[in-house]
Amino acid sequence: MLRELRIENFAIINSLDLTFEPGLNIFTGETGAGKSIIIDAVEAILGSRADATMVRTGEDKALVEASFELPGEVRQPIQQILEREALLDDPGVLSLGREIRSNGRSYARVNGRTVNIHVLNELSEYLVDVHGQSEHLSLLNIKQHLGLLDRYARVETEYAEYQQVYHQLIGARRQLVELHKAESDAARQIDLLNYQIDEIEAARLVEGEEEDLRSERTRLANAEGIVSTVQEAVQLLDEGTPDSPAISDLIGQVTSLLGSLSRLDPQQENLGERSQNALTELTDLAATLREYQETVEFNPRRLDQVEDRLNLINTMKRKYGEDVPAVLRFLQQAKKQLDSITHASERISELEIEERELLVKLGKIGEDLSQKRHSAAEKLEVALEAELMQLSMVGAKFKVDFSDRPSEDGVPLQDGRKVAFDSSGLEQVEFLVAPNPGEGLKPLVKIASGGETSRLMLAIKNVLAKADKVPTLIFDEIDQGIGGRVGLVVGRKLWELARQHQVLCVTHLPQLAAFGELHLQVLKHVRGGRTETQVESLAGEARLVELAQMLGEISDGTRQSAKELLQSVDQAVKQASG
Repeated sequence: MLRELRIENFAIINSLDLTFEPGLNIFTGETGAGKSIIIDAVEAILGSRADATMVRTGEDKALVEASFELPGEVRQPIQQILEREALLDDPGVLSLGREIRSNGRSYARVNGRTVNIHVLNELSEYLVDVHGQSEHLSLLNIKQHLGLLDRYARVETEYAEYQQVYHQLIGARRQLVELHKAESDAARQIDLLNYQIDEIEAARLVEGEEEDLRSERTRLANAEGIVSTVQEAVQLLDEGTPDSPAISDLIGQVTSLLGSLSRLDPQQENLGERSQNALTELTDLAATLREYQETVEFNPRRLDQVEDRLNLINTMKRKYGEDVPAVLRFLQQAKKQLDSITHASERISELEIEERELLVKLGKIGEDLSQKRHSAAEKLEVALEAELMQLSMVGAKFKVDFSDRPSEDGVPLQDGRKVAFDSSGLEQVEFLVAPNPGEGLKPLVKIASGGETSRLMLAIKNVLAKADKVPTLIFDEIDQGIGGRVGLVVGRKLWELARQHQVLCVTHLPQLAAFGELHLQVLKHVRGGRTETQVESLAGEARLVELAQMLGEISDGTRQSAKELLQSVDQAVKQASG
């Protein structure tokens, strides 16, 4: 529901802050006062075209902001959009903004963050329908017709069953396309995969092998230096030279001296033990170095083997993966793909059988769904023609047109035909109307705009009120071409529609305006040489005066007529409520 609307520097509007109520909100005022400009501002915030001509003369930019309360019916799909775009704040409230610059550029905002205009367009489908002098008419979108009919027909269960089988069929067909494509390239693919598999398997790669080889290569390449270093260390530790005794001999002498010290001073016994430990450690170290020395050899042939092995591993990595585990994963995928191609013909046969079975199943479910749609369409046609008669469109006809298309790849029907199908069913649906007796039925999308279209929209909205989940409906000058008596009927219809939707209506008919639960008067003033639009909320005496002016010149007669009109409306509302 549209709760608040703020407009700045938009056309002749300097600044407006409007608050709306649930139910029927009425706009009245003289022609040119700015009523339709307010509707244009709403459309701009819903993502319609905006250009520099909308900016008030002399200003840099125009700004429109709106706050919406989200009823449960539309909260979930809107939340999904907001979560996808990382825009979700309060799940029960949504704010939209549109800034239009004098240079022609415009910016869209959702919950204070800048977004692409398509996000506003997507959200607007769940928020507001504008009917009248614009093209923002969901009912003039053929794609919407089937959805409205389905909700009216209450076929949610049947539609869900159809969707499930449809997606199974599409999945089977997708696999068939992939397998047929693979089969056509089978010879080439098999040769390539066999070559890749043989090459990788011949390499006999082992995870962790590369690191070991690199370490071995380092040792082999530095064998002479390693042996020389180890020999020198062993000599210092355990052998000594004619000029210098071995370190172990020197530590042995220290150990002997500290043993004597411990006998002289028992409290220093631990020094002897420490020295003995050091001697033991050095002896072990010398033994370890000798063992290591025996493992080190200068082996150019082995070094070449290690280099060749590392080059082979690098070749595998360049061709099949960034490391050995990746190459081995590639090997498994290649084997799997080869197996798939090898057994493709068997899988194709299985899928073709599955496809035929799913087509038969989809055809049966689709025909059941279609039957329920046709039955609901007949009831919808009768209900709409009755509504149109009450709205002074006597003799108007309405029809739900169903059409299907033959297709050899389609689903089989009980009558032996094969028809095309899509995710929504086996046929296309379009609303047709004949507004006047004697005229043929024509597509709803080709009906001229104006009061006739608006009344048609009102009739459809009344019948489909429970099916249509859009919370806010706007009717711009729905009263074109109708008189006072019909105006009372239109007013009552709008009031009834406003029991299930918030309705905003621009009107020149007092009979219609009298049904308003919030009456907003749009005025035009000249201030400082500039024209400005203002809006006042009317109640009590002020509202009575406005209705009297709409009936004619202010007089005792028009005031009395306005009172009687309000009494008639009050009585009609009580009857409708009772």
